[in-house]
Order: sequence, then C-alpha cells, then structure tokens
Amino acid sequence: MIHLEEILSSVNHSREKRSHFANLIIQHPELLPELLHICSRVDEEISCRASWGLEFLCKHHLEAILPYLDQLFMLIPKVYQHPAVRPMAKICEYLILAYYEQKKPIIRDSLTIKHREQIAEFCFDWLITDQKVAPKAYSITCLYLLGTDFEWIHPELKTTLENNYHSGSAAYKARSRIILKKLR
Repeated sequence: MIHLEEILSSVNHSREKRSHFANLIIQHPELLPELLHICSRVDEEISCRASWGLEFLCKHHLEAILPYLDQLFMLIPKVYQHPAVRPMAKICEYLILAYYEQKKPIIRDSLTIKHREQIAEFCFDWLITDQKVAPKAYSITCLYLLGTDFEWIHPELKTTLENNYHSGSAAYKARSRIILKKLR
C-alpha cells in the first residue's frame, strides 16, 4: 500500500524528488484524489509539497488532472501559502496554454467555459492581491489568452497592468510590457 503522506514528507523542491513523486502518481492515477485532498489542507506545509508534486505531474501529464478539474477549481481559491499558490497558478497556465496555443483536443473538450471563467477569476485575484511575481506572471499570460474568447478581459487586464506597472518588480514589468504591447 502506498502512503502518500509518508512519500510527501521526503519531497522537496528538487527536480529529482518532484519527478519521482509525479511518476508515482502517473503509475498510480487512483492516488490523484488523495493528492488533491492533501493539497486542500491549505494550513499545513504538506499541502505545499503536494502542490509541487501536482504541478510536476501536470507539466508532464496534464491529461491526468482533467477528470478532477471541478475538484481542483474548488480548491484553488482556498490556497494562500505562496509555495502552494505558485504551482496552482502554473497549473492554470499549463491548462490555458494547452487550450489556446497547443489546441490539444482533449484539453479543449475538458476545459469548459465555466472552467475558463474560473481561471480568469483566479488570475485576476492573483494579479491584484499581494502575491509574488511568479503567480502574477502566469496570470498575465493566462488572462491575455483568455481575453481572446472573453471580450471583457483585455480592457480589464490592460487597466490592471497599467495601474500596477510602477510598483511591480522587474520581472512583472517585463511581462507587463510584452502583454501591454500586444493589447495596444
């Protein structure tokens, strides 16, 4: 029997540990609901470790999360610790890039309008709240692409980026410049 919590106690941010953990989940997809449950324990450090593993899994096997999108999207607004927010934002970016740029049929069939609206909401929340630069950068990319389907997003994104530009980090400003140029 596989005990995810035990395994997660040895997972750190190293590529090797995250890769080993993601491969375990790929080999045992029946563990994904338990992994999401551990991610939902947002006040505990183990949820951050679980989120790292989930992100690594999604990077290499995005289709694995598709049957659990509703559960994931109920979890995301509850996540608040930066080490868990960053992977959740990255997972959203993986989904949006697969939908809009790679146009993967399985993603396009699974990611509903409601899901894309939820991602837009998460991304605007990350963009306007006190988050580190990574979730903000992923959000900018997601919102730009989502704005190709939802006409209200681009004007809101443009205003938000312009209003927050001067107080943003160098990385935030760089990503903002790229997107603002595309929006003009």
